Amino acid sequence: MEKTLKKNVIYTGRIINVRRDDVLTADGVPCVREVVEHPGATGIIAITDEGKILCVRQYRYPCGEYILEIPAGKLERGEEPLRCAKRELEEETGFTAARWDSLGSVYLSPGICDEKMHVFLARGLTPGEKCPDEDEVLENEYYTAEELTQMALRGELNDAKTFTALYMARVFMEREMEE
Repeated sequence: MEKTLKKNVIYTGRIINVRRDDVLTADGVPCVREVVEHPGATGIIAITDEGKILCVRQYRYPCGEYILEIPAGKLERGEEPLRCAKRELEEETGFTAARWDSLGSVYLSPGICDEKMHVFLARGLTPGEKCPDEDEVLENEYYTAEELTQMALRGELNDAKTFTALYMARVFMEREMEE
């Protein structure tokens, strides 16, 4: 385990903070670690009664392109992950869900960021009114799990949280069927 000698905050932002820490490795070698601090997030695999997965397509400025992904969003300070997932699904897609299952959580980029995403499976969807954040433009799209898998293999689905959540949901649902 590494020992932190000094934490140096070099940027404080609206969503993230950035640190440049002085640490000692487990072998006692001094080094620097750059860390992006993030409050955490939720991602939702929302499945319609027809077995389609509800995705959103939105422009992602850092990537410079439109990305197909699952509905997801940042945890507010002190917010429970399930509450965040329910809020984000409704805000981004207009849908609410009758059934929610936790699929676990994952670190999205542990080499540089402490962001942990809590992944949920939402079923029993009811359509409603979208109310995205003012800087979000989202289009709902629907795909089967197999279509999304094939898109990933062709390089058309390149969002890590979506691919990871899809895998988690498939394993969860296979286990459900075995029970």
